[in-house]
Amino acid sequence: MIGVSNGKRLGTAKDFWLDAEMQAQGVVLETKNWFTAARYIDWDDVVSFGEDAITVQGDWVLRNWEEAPDSICLVNGKRKLKGVPIMTVNGQQLGLVEDVYFSENMDKTIIGYELSDGFLSDVTEGRKWLPAPDKTTFGEDVLLVPVHAGQDLNEITNEIG
Repeated sequence: MIGVSNGKRLGTAKDFWLDAEMQAQGVVLETKNWFTAARYIDWDDVVSFGEDAITVQGDWVLRNWEEAPDSICLVNGKRKLKGVPIMTVNGQQLGLVEDVYFSENMDKTIIGYELSDGFLSDVTEGRKWLPAPDKTTFGEDVLLVPVHAGQDLNEITNEIG
């Protein structure tokens, strides 16, 4: 995380914070030690998501993080998305969430999910890509998607060009 006003490194991005509608709200930063309060940057304060760094105007956009009960994080927190099963409403498990993707224009909406069926399956068959359905519900134990989402699953290829 770099401040463009002075070129100062403000921290390292650790996680994304999502609201109950699965819209990105901010970027959570790593804490320096156990006694340091966690901080975050509001999504609207991000200047750019670059290949090597996230840029913001300056350190004045840093805010103290207090996890709200309905907040969802990708990797950490009480309600984390990584490792959660994605299941259709008719009971078909599509895989476990490993990562999420946002559009290149910094839209807050998740455009897709990278899914895993476990380590061995990842090695032998690869992971899957699920374009984000129009409706998703993050329940207590699973992420529910419409029945037709199972038809939209694609293999992830590592082809270049």
